[in-house]
Amino acid sequence: MEYYPKAVGRLIEALQQLPGIGPKTAQRLTFYLLSRPGAETQALADALSALRTEVVRCAVCFNVADVDPCRLCQNPSRDSRLLLVVEEPNDLLAIERTGEYRGRYHVLEGALSPLEGIGPDDLRVKELLARLQGGGVEEIILATNPNVEGEATALYLARLLRPLGVRITRIARGLPTGGDLEYADQVTLAKALEGRREMG
Repeated sequence: MEYYPKAVGRLIEALQQLPGIGPKTAQRLTFYLLSRPGAETQALADALSALRTEVVRCAVCFNVADVDPCRLCQNPSRDSRLLLVVEEPNDLLAIERTGEYRGRYHVLEGALSPLEGIGPDDLRVKELLARLQGGGVEEIILATNPNVEGEATALYLARLLRPLGVRITRIARGLPTGGDLEYADQVTLAKALEGRREMG
């Protein structure tokens, strides 16, 4: 990147570290930012800086927050008998957006992945067990992603938690609303059949 000013080359290299951003996209984003008014790029720089100075992990559920414990953990109207386990804060946000769940959360900060060297000690499993020691939780809902790592994590947690005598459930998976059967893959169809419910 000798043909760019150092600051341009540094930003291109920094942007390439983000998931899904290759060299050309990084270059395009850099030149886009160069074309924007200074106030806009400064606002972006300030927002990036605030990620490090203003955002913390909740010491209870490990969600990202601006206070510790987070607002969800502080909310007395949340049902403390239900504990929904997710891989990442984005997953928690997706569940919250539905408006259907009123219990508490636990963020694992990842999923088991032997190929990437991620084992149980790299996740917030010990903290999950510690939360359950106090009692009060009646159901643990495993809401890990429906991929190999998520399934392995759910199976591991189910085996680990079963001796505690708490009800353990897994979120249902299957066909999306508005989807056509003919376009669904075999695994999705199998999971849709497995997760079927009684009607009226």
